[in-house]
Amino acid sequence: MSPALIALFSAFGLVLAVELPDKTLVATLVLTTRFRAWPVFAGVCVAFAVQCVIAVAFGSLLTLLPETLVSVLVAGMFGVGAFLLLREGFSEGSEAGEDASRSGPGPVSFRRSALTSFGVLFAAEWGDASQLATAGLVARLGNPFAVGVGAFVALVSVAGLAVFIGAKIRDRIRPKLIQRVAGFVFAGFAAFALAQLLW
Repeated sequence: MSPALIALFSAFGLVLAVELPDKTLVATLVLTTRFRAWPVFAGVCVAFAVQCVIAVAFGSLLTLLPETLVSVLVAGMFGVGAFLLLREGFSEGSEAGEDASRSGPGPVSFRRSALTSFGVLFAAEWGDASQLATAGLVARLGNPFAVGVGAFVALVSVAGLAVFIGAKIRDRIRPKLIQRVAGFVFAGFAAFALAQLLW
């Protein structure tokens, strides 16, 4: 097997293993229960592409970023997301309006949904284990293109799974409940990021 294929499969396997139980899957799933599937998928794929380019471009230098900065950025993004979701989830609304919206997300534009998804996943992936693993593989294997493609395909695979699951469960759960759960999940991510500052 050629060195390029070894680098590609190594990056794919490592990133897939790291991301399946990680916040990337959960955050994408939550976003899909809030917005339409395609804008979420588009937004997270662009976020993953940018993060992979950053990881490949800087290689092992990413591991030198201050953990405090990474934790504050991630906590801030998830904190804002939690506030917005909880505010909407606990706002007063008629049951009739809620039942009418159960068939899918509200009228949110493709652009807004995609940009929100991009922002959340871009922040979540900054300094994440998969990004650091990608940078480390580039430094070790010396094949940035193959490592970048392998990492990107793994991230898109996880996002695709999350979008599929989110689209399936969205129609079976009350929208207000989804927003409340999503808000608490995002608040948990924010708290976890802040807790990393103390450890």
